[in-house]
Amino acid sequence: MSPTTDAIDSVLLPTDGSDGALVGAKRGIDLATTADAIVHVLSVVDTSEADAVSSVLEREDTEQRATVEAEAETAVDAVASLARDRDAELEVTTATERGTAFRVIDRYVDENGIDAVAMGTKGLTGLRRVVLGSVAENVLRTVGVPILVAPPDAEDTALTEETVENVLVPTDGSRGAAAAVDWGITLADAFDAMVHALYSVDTSRYPDRMEPDEVLTTLDQPGRGALEMVRERATEYGVSVTGTVATGPPARIILDYADDEIDFVVIGTHGRSGLERHLLGSVTENVVRNADVPVFCVPMDGD
Repeated sequence: MSPTTDAIDSVLLPTDGSDGALVGAKRGIDLATTADAIVHVLSVVDTSEADAVSSVLEREDTEQRATVEAEAETAVDAVASLARDRDAELEVTTATERGTAFRVIDRYVDENGIDAVAMGTKGLTGLRRVVLGSVAENVLRTVGVPILVAPPDAEDTALTEETVENVLVPTDGSRGAAAAVDWGITLADAFDAMVHALYSVDTSRYPDRMEPDEVLTTLDQPGRGALEMVRERATEYGVSVTGTVATGPPARIILDYADDEIDFVVIGTHGRSGLERHLLGSVTENVVRNADVPVFCVPMDGD
């Protein structure tokens, strides 16, 4: 039995009916199917948009609100149908709520004991819309469970044992990265994939007076130690692992590596900076914005 079954019992799929949201929902359904988890589908009617509309079109307020809420229900039903079509045995729960989208998602996660959230990177904007889109970044900053973020390029490739062969797990040896490593190994085990552990030696952080060889020697040792930790954890699960120490800015190194036969990235929301839960590390943000494959973002526990 895959340890993912124990780690993920429920997956939340926020949706606004957009193509981007559907991509996120599809990959979230893949994850739920692999973990045999309950699927929760949520659509949020953004009250700020509704209020803006009503202030301009007061006479049409009731009709307008009804239209927006109907769009939310349609979005939820479409994703629920996708889930049932993918696996008729999946348990699916649906909900439509009002409020600020990322705050509603955060509250829903807490109130329903959600283990993971799956979202697309692009959604709808403007009046009369059920908002998601840029909400993804706010969700990454506020929600305390892992977030699977799916780019548009991930639309046609399901996450299955047949398609996920290589999982990239960047690490800097920090406590935040360790949490992502555990998740990366767990998911690689579920998909029967190989873990690619990656440590980036960023020489730009060191003064010019240091010789290049001196800088590399200073940084190579902790990098090797971080990779050895990944190897030890992977061995416990019987997961195949390879490790690489690369030189350069971490985000660029991760993205370049991900372009080379990587199907899935698992990364912590922040590492050495020690930032708290409500801040998203710049490396992770750059990876999420630019990766062509799904990225599973793991928050560091506030404790």
